[in-house]
Amino acid sequence: MSENKMNGQIQIADEVVGVIAVTAALEVEGVVAGAHGKGIVEFFGKKGHTKCVKIAKDENEAVLDMEIIVKFGTKVQKVAAEVQERVKSTVETMTGLNVAAVNVSVSGVVKEKEAKAEDEE
Repeated sequence: MSENKMNGQIQIADEVVGVIAVTAALEVEGVVAGAHGKGIVEFFGKKGHTKCVKIAKDENEAVLDMEIIVKFGTKVQKVAAEVQERVKSTVETMTGLNVAAVNVSVSGVVKEKEAKAEDEE
């Protein structure tokens, strides 16, 4: 995002938008922050906190493509719809960007025991 003001220009890096989006998604009940298995930690780990979100934006509009992992037993469609709403609202509120779409792909399902074991490590 880039905005011209009387006092200068404001720019928000894509990575900042990505961190906001991932943080908002993790607040949704049923989205898992980590799990036992290769590749999943990369999605939500400290090193690749924004690897699960891609951002396409112009001056004041953005489209976010996200990958999430959900807990086994949750209603996947409901969780994905909640992620869309929460991410759109949070990114718009915090950045002033107009979020045209939040595309959510569910890339995994994890049993609750595995998710808790990974969180404890």
